[in-house]
Amino acid sequence: MPSSATTSTQTLHFLSLLSLLSLFSLTHSTTTDLQLLLNLKTTLQTAAATTTFFSSWQPHNPPCKFTGVTCDPTDQITQLDLSNQRLTGSLPFHSICQLKSLQKLSLGHNQLHGPITEQLRDCVKLQYLDLGNNFFSGPFPDISPLNKLTYLYLNNSGLSGAFPWDSLRNMTGLVVLSLGDNNQLDRTPFPEVVVELARLNWLYLSNCCIEGRIPKGIGNLTELVNLELSGNYLAGEIPVEISKLKKLWQLELYDNGLTGRFPVGFGNLTNLEKFDASNNYLEGDLLELRTLSKLLTLQLYKNGFSGEIPLEFGEFGKLVNLSLYENKLTGFIPQALGSKSEFIFIDASENFLTGPIPPDMCKQGKMTKLLLLQNKLTGDIPVGYANCLSLTRLRVSNNLLSGVVPSGIWGLPQVGLIDLAMNQFEGSITSDIGNAKSLSQLIVGNNKLSGELPLEIAKATALIAIDLSDNRFSGKIPSSIGELKLLNRLYLQKNMFSGPIPETIANCVAFNDINMAVNSLSGVIPASIGSLPALNSLNLSENELSGQIPATLSSLKLSLLDLSNNRLTGPIPSSLSLEAYNGSLAGNNGLCSQNIKFFRRCSSDAGRSQSLWLIILGVAVGAILLLLSIPCVLYLKKGSRKDEDRSLKEDSWDLKSFHVLSFTEDEILDSIKQDNLIGKGGSGNVYKVLLANGIELAVKHIWNTDSGGRKKNRGTTPMLTKHAGKSKEFDAEVETLSSIRHVNVVKLYCSITSEDSSLLVYEYLPNGSLWDRLHTCGKMALDWETRYEIAVGAAKGLEYLHHGLERPVIHRDVKSSNILLDEFCKPRIADFGLAKIDQGNKSKDSTHVIAGTHGYIAPEYGYSYKVNEKSDVYSFGVVLMELVTGKKPIEPEYGDNRDVVNWVSTKLKTKESVLSTVDSNIREVHREEAIKVLRIAILCTSRLPNTRPTMRSVVQMLEEAEPCKFIGNIISKFGGSKKEEVKDCDGEA
Repeated sequence: MPSSATTSTQTLHFLSLLSLLSLFSLTHSTTTDLQLLLNLKTTLQTAAATTTFFSSWQPHNPPCKFTGVTCDPTDQITQLDLSNQRLTGSLPFHSICQLKSLQKLSLGHNQLHGPITEQLRDCVKLQYLDLGNNFFSGPFPDISPLNKLTYLYLNNSGLSGAFPWDSLRNMTGLVVLSLGDNNQLDRTPFPEVVVELARLNWLYLSNCCIEGRIPKGIGNLTELVNLELSGNYLAGEIPVEISKLKKLWQLELYDNGLTGRFPVGFGNLTNLEKFDASNNYLEGDLLELRTLSKLLTLQLYKNGFSGEIPLEFGEFGKLVNLSLYENKLTGFIPQALGSKSEFIFIDASENFLTGPIPPDMCKQGKMTKLLLLQNKLTGDIPVGYANCLSLTRLRVSNNLLSGVVPSGIWGLPQVGLIDLAMNQFEGSITSDIGNAKSLSQLIVGNNKLSGELPLEIAKATALIAIDLSDNRFSGKIPSSIGELKLLNRLYLQKNMFSGPIPETIANCVAFNDINMAVNSLSGVIPASIGSLPALNSLNLSENELSGQIPATLSSLKLSLLDLSNNRLTGPIPSSLSLEAYNGSLAGNNGLCSQNIKFFRRCSSDAGRSQSLWLIILGVAVGAILLLLSIPCVLYLKKGSRKDEDRSLKEDSWDLKSFHVLSFTEDEILDSIKQDNLIGKGGSGNVYKVLLANGIELAVKHIWNTDSGGRKKNRGTTPMLTKHAGKSKEFDAEVETLSSIRHVNVVKLYCSITSEDSSLLVYEYLPNGSLWDRLHTCGKMALDWETRYEIAVGAAKGLEYLHHGLERPVIHRDVKSSNILLDEFCKPRIADFGLAKIDQGNKSKDSTHVIAGTHGYIAPEYGYSYKVNEKSDVYSFGVVLMELVTGKKPIEPEYGDNRDVVNWVSTKLKTKESVLSTVDSNIREVHREEAIKVLRIAILCTSRLPNTRPTMRSVVQMLEEAEPCKFIGNIISKFGGSKKEEVKDCDGEA
């Protein structure tokens, strides 16, 4: 039996050996972790050249000293936080998960790409996983083994395909589940497994393709503080069980298809501060919201709510944003609204509200937008708003408001838009307007305003549009108006302005539209008006203007000219001596013309000289025609009676003009022949017509079909088809285009129809289509400046169609071949054969029709066939991608069932790969500018329509993308955290 001393010695040796083994194991583990981290550093690159994040990741430093690494007391790595470092590359999960003690892995807000592989399952001790706001691709793997997770952030990470919802079933400790903004996921009913995660306090499932109803089981999640389900395909009523979520701080349900009323008990959500259920089909009153006194923002616009706005809203001490536009609300706006909070924003437009404007919404001096247009409000504008220096938009048009506008309103320094139109306001525009340095639009038409226009208006140098029409303004138009270099539209019609039109008006070189009709203006028409390069419409009718019509007006390309009912005298300039101008020049008894039979013939020397010249010219032309007629007669005798040209004159034609015409019906008909054919489209042929006066036109014939859907042709010559009645495409195009006046929309001069044939006569655009310039053998090397101008111009054309008319026009076939280019490569939106004017019935069910061209068609067509403005936005995004990449929407290199949108999405992994998408014909110095436009294109081609911008926003972003003006970057657009958005009823955010 060994002695006690021997036993003690053996024990000591054993403990020493155990200690050495432990030290060896620890050293080995540390060495392994060091190598793993150094390998990870090599794999991941950073896009920020100046970053020092990895400077401590050196072989001579222990891993626990590395930036972003946290260890436990035994030097085991438990946390790896590499978030917000602009890292690029693909993640080696097989290496990361060898850190066996890893509990937190945070890689959010980077530029990581590639797949998330199944090796992630090996990180079994993870409690916190953040892979959000990256550019991963492919499906997310089954992570069932990670049952210790409490925080899971996968939002905006680029995931696609089916999400493994069942893998969450054992994660009963989940506190945060953030999967939103993954709109490439497969559509799925609301996952029932989620409502079993009873410990959740943060659930972010917005914009991730969830459909069906919100389950009653949502009431099980009583710990929820935040619930975001917006931008999905949810339908049905809000379940009453949601009232059990009494800890809710934020509830986002907007952009879905929810119906019904707020459930009984909804008012129990008394901790709610942010609530947005806008753009649904909800109805009923708002009484359930009376008790939500902690509300900070409330957005319920674009629903069917009725009844009155609860008076209690005026007592809410935190409420700063209230958006209720496009509902059916009645009664007064609570008069105490905003008086107890730092109120910022109200939009209750397009309702049936009555009573006065609440007086104290800007009491704290923080209000930025007051939007109450299109209601039945009465009373005046409270005087307190004259001191609201923070106000940027004031829109109360189309109400029953009256009284004198407080003088300070005109001079608010931050206001960009004052819209008081269609009310009963009185008084004058005061000299305070000189302080309105940010004012771009002054719209006060259809009121009872009076007095002279103050000279100080010239100090409002940001003005783009002035509309003073249908008021009682008097006095002279101040010559200082010529200092407004940005002024584009000036509407002064139906007032009592007198005196001359100031010569300085020609200094406003941006003028597009001038209307001074029905005033008492006198003097001559300034010849300088003819120098305005962009002028599209000029109406000076029903004044007391005298003198001759300036010959300089002949140089203008006007859609509308009206000089009627004045006191003009002398000869009508030869270029305006057309019978089509008869109505535009009528009521001027002193005018004369050698050509227009409705006017007396000029008897001046100039007139006689002109007549003599015309006689000589006529004799010469007659002689030439006589010589040419001999072979023509011989040819006609030999001609076949089947010749299509002969039959055209046999029809009875009806010409409807939409602009002043310098040609006749016969000139057009004579030119419709094979030699003049310049294009063929899905709905007909296009012919080029060269008039005797040198003007070029494009004539389109709409193909019509018989009952079997076959094209009808007479004879063998592919010229004009014969059919019974006009086609629907023809009617649609005429209806749409005849009412449109915009520099970026193709001009339709007239339609010519018979019982059998239909023609449209357009302006001719010599540079063809954008498709031709980019993709055909005749393509031209478009520099970036030209491409950018084409993008902006085409966007403005579409913006006008969507936002600039009484009812929006949906083009439905936006593509590069429908963007035509003039001699200066300025774009025109063309081909409205598929366009449809929105009937304005407020129905959420957009036009059900299959329309468009493969490669440009928005993805929602595939499951709904619904067409709306956002479908045009998607198609325009594809056009922007064409401009940036030089590629066609469909190319073999993309692979089967892929297009340029998919191709671009695969190139967002690194800065280098993004730059590689830019057309090689674009100079290196402009590559970064092209990427700015590509970012906008990506926004436009978002898979979900409600996440795409409006065309108004697209124009704004493109203008900001001009060199030195673009603000933001691709990460803020696609990788940033969700931002609360305050929306304006006219489509602006």
